[in-house]
Amino acid sequence: MATLGPNRFAVRKGIDLPGLFAFLALVLIGWFTLFAASYDGGSFSESISLDKEIGGQTLWLGIGLISFILCFSIDWKFWSGFSYIVYASSLFLLLLVLIIGSEIKGAKSWFIFMGFSFQPSEFAKLGTCLALASYLGSTQINASNVRHFIYGVVLIFCPILLVLLQPDAGSAMVFSSLLIVLYIAGASRLYYLVVITLMTIIITSLIFGSKDVIIWTFIGAIGLLIFNFKLQQKWVLAYILLILATFVFNQFDYKNEILIFVILIYVAIGTWAFLQKKWKVLVLSGIVAFFSIITSFGINWVFSNILKPHQQDRINVWLRPDLCDPRGSLYNIIQSKIAIGSGGITGTGFLQGAMTKLDFVPEQNTDFIFCTIGEEQGFLGVFGVIFLFGILMIRLVIMAERARINFIKYYIYGVLSIFLFHVFVNIGMTLGLMPVVGIPLPLMSKGGSSLLVFFLLFGIVFKMDLARHR
Repeated sequence: MATLGPNRFAVRKGIDLPGLFAFLALVLIGWFTLFAASYDGGSFSESISLDKEIGGQTLWLGIGLISFILCFSIDWKFWSGFSYIVYASSLFLLLLVLIIGSEIKGAKSWFIFMGFSFQPSEFAKLGTCLALASYLGSTQINASNVRHFIYGVVLIFCPILLVLLQPDAGSAMVFSSLLIVLYIAGASRLYYLVVITLMTIIITSLIFGSKDVIIWTFIGAIGLLIFNFKLQQKWVLAYILLILATFVFNQFDYKNEILIFVILIYVAIGTWAFLQKKWKVLVLSGIVAFFSIITSFGINWVFSNILKPHQQDRINVWLRPDLCDPRGSLYNIIQSKIAIGSGGITGTGFLQGAMTKLDFVPEQNTDFIFCTIGEEQGFLGVFGVIFLFGILMIRLVIMAERARINFIKYYIYGVLSIFLFHVFVNIGMTLGLMPVVGIPLPLMSKGGSSLLVFFLLFGIVFKMDLARHR
């Protein structure tokens, strides 16, 4: 994949001040937002005591700042040399938590010691970023090579499988974002096209049902056949009319008739392709149609027969909210949207959010912390926070592209992938645009493990960026 050039951004020396400012600003805003979300009306000193949520988070914030400074004082070569050891240690902790970990909300994901809890899946993000960067940074490795690509995927999916055993699907999903790093390293676009196509089929099957997916799959296969022949414009026009007719008649629930019709058209044009000895396009269209149909039926069968009711509810809340109970599974999203919308342009003011004070939004300290920003700070506050997230991500791209060492470049892109996934999914959750999977908003949601690991990730990033001056 083309890069922006290693020297284009290497102008100023020293630590990347815009990135550091955005990072620290988000940490500070996160602390005040969590304070607002957990404030119970008592005195300030009582509110930040260690037995309160904000008190515990403040302690983790202090530990995080110390960890950030320590990481900044360690030479980046240390992380390159011990990357696989850190990765192996994180996998060991993921195995250990399955044996002696504590179960919280149905997931055996935590170590609890002397009142403090730690989630090893967070530490595994650091280990996986380091190991993948070390692997891809090797001069012998080329991500465009199928074998090398598979090895990279294995590094990513080992922690995914262990986290799924806890089970914690939300945390497991975060690791999949590291596939972006493989793409940046030169992996074939075909792999990602297949994955995107597969996800599209799965999502549309869950929304519209298998019959609709099959109809449009055959229309796509017909188009694949038609556009591989040197046909007159009238055939192209006929294909466009077929698409329009299918869309119109589908609104009147003539699905069975449409399905039979498009299958007959596909068979007729397929026969023509066979007689013309257009083997490649015929086989390709057939494979696409076959796997689309199998995937569509398969995902709906899994949804109905394998997933538990609460898992089905999470998917329905995202894709088919009309099927959900407003007082049940849909309640969180409804309250979240009301809270964000009630803030208006300027918000209700710090500690003045009625929805926040009265705990109308469940999990408002963790998964739905963004609601507090929307209610108390309004559109301007939301825009400001998203702007800071954007600035930090842009600086990560700049730091990655000006890196002179591949290990550093891929590590920074790994941190960016994880950070972007957290931000995109969490904010999407609060707006009902993404499934509610328990992914915290980085640097803001309550959670010491997450906060500490992001301090570690970014402390290493800012230190590695200084290597551009050597």
